[in-house]
This record gives sequence, C-alpha cells and structure tokens, in this order.
Amino acid sequence: MDSAAVQDGFDLYLHGFIVADDGRWVVVQQGMNGDRKQARRYHWLSEGLESFVDAPHAAVEGANQGRIVNLTDRRAAASRDRQLDLIRDAGPDGIVRELSRLQPMSTKAPAPPAQATLPHLIMPDHHEVRAEDVVERRLHGALAAAADRGPKDFAELLLVPGIGVRTVRSLAMVAEVVHGAPCRFSDPARFSLAHGGKDRHPYPVPTHVYDRTIAVMKNAVDAAKLGQDEKLAAIRRLDQQARRLEATATGPSVDALIADERGRSHAFGGRSVFGWEQPAQPQADDSAA
Repeated sequence: MDSAAVQDGFDLYLHGFIVADDGRWVVVQQGMNGDRKQARRYHWLSEGLESFVDAPHAAVEGANQGRIVNLTDRRAAASRDRQLDLIRDAGPDGIVRELSRLQPMSTKAPAPPAQATLPHLIMPDHHEVRAEDVVERRLHGALAAAADRGPKDFAELLLVPGIGVRTVRSLAMVAEVVHGAPCRFSDPARFSLAHGGKDRHPYPVPTHVYDRTIAVMKNAVDAAKLGQDEKLAAIRRLDQQARRLEATATGPSVDALIADERGRSHAFGGRSVFGWEQPAQPQADDSAA
C-alpha cells in the first residue's frame, strides 16, 4: 500500500512490526527519496483500523508533496473499483492499447553495448522505477497474471506477483480516462518538526526536549495503566485541536522555523550523528577598523 497505492516519490526500505501479546500491532515503515535526500514514515495502528485500503494510516510523517497518486484516499474508491473492472472486462490487450494512447511506451529493451563478451546486466543509475525502465511486454505479462488470478478486491490485486508501482499507475490512468475515476489526491503526509533528525535535517535532535517528551508520555501511559487516563486524553485533545486549526492558523514559514531551531539547537542539547552542536559564534564587528 505504501509503495504502489501511495505514489509519493518515496521508496520503502525499512519495515518495523511490533505485535503485543493481546494481538494489537503497530507498523512503522520508512521510505527514501534519493533525489531530495528526504525520508518519510508511514504509521499503521491496529486500533480503529477499518480497512487496509481506505485511509488506513494512523499518520504519514514527512514533507508534503502536494497532489500525488494516492489510491488510499477515500475519494479513490471509484478508481480502485474501476481498475478491477478493467482487468476483468478489458483484459491486458485492451488496457495496454488504451495506455499506449495516453503514454507511448517502448516495446524494445535497451540494446546491449557492442562487442559484449560476457553475460552482463545493465542497471539504471536511479533507484525508482521510471517509465523508460519498463518494457511493454512485461507490463502486458503482469496484467495477464492479474487477469488470470481474478482478484476480488484492490488489496488482493496488489498481492499478484508483478503488480507494482508501474502497473498500478497504468491501471489508474486508464481507469481515469475510461471511467472518469480520478486517482490523484492530496498527499496524506504531515511534516513534523517536533524532534529534529539525527542527520541534522531539518535540525539536530534537541535531546533535552526529546527526553522531556519521553518522560511526559511515559508518565501518561503509566497513569493510564492505573485507570487515570486524563493525561493521555489531554494529549489526544491537543492533537485534535491542532489538526482543526491547521486550516486557519498562520505563523512563520517552515524555513524560518527551521532556521530558528538550528540557531538555538545547542541550548536544547542539539545532537546528531556528527556530534553535539556548538553555539553559533558571533560575527566580528569591523566598524571600529
């Protein structure tokens, strides 16, 4: 879901799964955008989860990318349904034919260099899959495999071998043209500036703030175990109020906030993988000279 259904430019590389004795679970996945040198995290929580396909995330933390192919948006239900219809009714030939009208694709694999003497494999110099990296006949094969499996829902479609980012994007594009079912919606990411990053981006981790946050949360959880959940409820209300105010609240730009945090980082125990942050040195005053 976080790679094929949410196409935001971030490729997953880290998966964390935590399961409690009572069956509750948490999933935290991390994706990387090599060109931007940015990462984002996708948070899943079993509590309150109603669907693995329809708005399943507890949170997506990262810099918002604007409008993306987001098939987990509730408004994308029509696109998900129409993609299944296309596989069942139009078949691989019809889908590829419609897709070729929208986005012409090469039917030939890149030619190997002349005078190759040994078996070899040429790989592109980028991590993500791009249109030019996909051979049409392979896309055709993935669609044929999906048609043969006859998936009953969108989640099952994503489990078909060979169905990935490129195939899902192709299905979504054709579904939008043939059935008028859009697939591009707002990015669900929320850019969190609470605790910085270990690589100094957006700013070094303020360890004093970080430790205090852990202490507050631990105290709230410990109190809740004793039936005193007022602190957890207060934190939850604060989060809800902040989300309601997002549409109207104003203030400094993100760049200004980051610059301020960087400037004061040393005062809050700023630290990264490069070590402790040193206070900024005042600029020399040359006016007397």
